[in-house]
Amino acid sequence: METREVITRYYELANAGEWDTWCDLFAPDQVMDEQLAGHVEGRETLRGMMKGFPETYASFANKPVHVVVEGEQAAVVSHISAMTVGGESIEAGVCNYFVVTDGLISYMSNFHDSVPFAPILGK
Repeated sequence: METREVITRYYELANAGEWDTWCDLFAPDQVMDEQLAGHVEGRETLRGMMKGFPETYASFANKPVHVVVEGEQAAVVSHISAMTVGGESIEAGVCNYFVVTDGLISYMSNFHDSVPFAPILGK
């Protein structure tokens, strides 16, 4: 898949809650710098983390607002609307940066305000 296709699929699968298939978009040796989870290395580490996602969120949507793709790199400004299993609402703007190598996400980082995520962080 080309970079734009990978990025489009990333959001489609996330919004469908298909986390195992979503993890397949990442390279086996992927590196992620995630605002809440920290530094994550390896697709299987990521897959293990995502198994707990349905236990955290009753609903989750991450809708792209602006997508920029140049070669193997992409930046996406998006908006997350979520509901925790405890009923707390989360609304947050996000910016994701991706590097796609050989059709798989090899690096990703995201940037957002962590305050809206206080209900899941226990703060």
